[in-house]
Amino acid sequence: MTTIVIAPDSFKGSLSAMKVGTTIRKAFLSEMENVRIEVIPMADGGEGTLDTLVYATGGQVTELEATGPLGERVLTAYGVTGDGKTAVIEMASVAGLPMISNEKRNPMLTTTYGVGEILRHALDRGYRSFIIGLGGSATNDGGCGMLQALGAVFFDKDGRPVESNGGAIAAIESVDFTGLDARVQECTIRVASDVENPLCGPNGASYVFGPQKGAAPDQVEQLDQALAAYANRVEQALGKSFQFVPGAGAAGGLGFALLAVGAQIESGANIVAEATGLEQRIQHADWVITGEGRSDFQTLFGKVPSYVAKMAQQYNVRTVLLSGGLGQGIEQLYDYFVSCHSIVRGPATLEDCMQNAETYLFESARDIARLINSASALSPR
Repeated sequence: MTTIVIAPDSFKGSLSAMKVGTTIRKAFLSEMENVRIEVIPMADGGEGTLDTLVYATGGQVTELEATGPLGERVLTAYGVTGDGKTAVIEMASVAGLPMISNEKRNPMLTTTYGVGEILRHALDRGYRSFIIGLGGSATNDGGCGMLQALGAVFFDKDGRPVESNGGAIAAIESVDFTGLDARVQECTIRVASDVENPLCGPNGASYVFGPQKGAAPDQVEQLDQALAAYANRVEQALGKSFQFVPGAGAAGGLGFALLAVGAQIESGANIVAEATGLEQRIQHADWVITGEGRSDFQTLFGKVPSYVAKMAQQYNVRTVLLSGGLGQGIEQLYDYFVSCHSIVRGPATLEDCMQNAETYLFESARDIARLINSASALSPR
């Protein structure tokens, strides 16, 4: 019997990781007999991390209202793992970039305040173990908003509390952490992220991620300078340095703020793989199928497909990449994948690809199943 593990990331904006996995499974079963297929939805700290961890552990979801990226009230949620001990917070679900229309995107105005509100809600429920996914943020406030929601106060030169957004932190002159929720010190906080950027500088949060969040070129420099001044104030208050730690620049600097309250930044894919038992399942597989919305040379930088493929390679298990699209530098992936495939069959608009992603995925997965059938018949493992 052929054993196949399907472990994809989401196709962001169109299909969840679970939907990607089940669609591929359906396609394979339409072409293959005497096959055992396991679907293990994956994530790397971004969109889908909460759902994946809740599904993998048999957990549950708690809904609540919190402050959204532009200060509005939004309906959001956090998860609790199946053992009832760990709360899972997904940045993208409370301050995510897709929550803001293109014309309103401006990291000078967005806030992480809602992340702190969710943390406080979970603390009130008794949780002291957290996994926080940082992908997909709309923010660049250095986590100032989150810290304010947890009781920290930031003052301007006139001694007035500053607002909690990316533009306001430039006015911070002093920091008071005496009111920070003491329960945070009792917590274990694991930060799931695939970003290794420092907080500031040319490789920092503002320069690398600011433009995609709506920052104009002149705003990028302002945001970077504001983060640097803010970080210095926080570090002076705490007597420790965090801004150069890899991942401090994740989620517009929320990584920095979480480090400041004792969190540890880890590979998001590793956290999810651990929770789902991915390694144990791959060990006994004949083939692994993985994918994401778009694959290119950046896929090798900690993205889900490369993480899955490298793990499979340790056990000499063949891996196929099936993604929404393929981009620049895809040839660099051939060291890890038997083959790389796009679900797009021909010239198409982005709108068409998004609307018909499930159909295109099913058709392409059938083709791969037929190839695996043929390969198995010719040279079984």
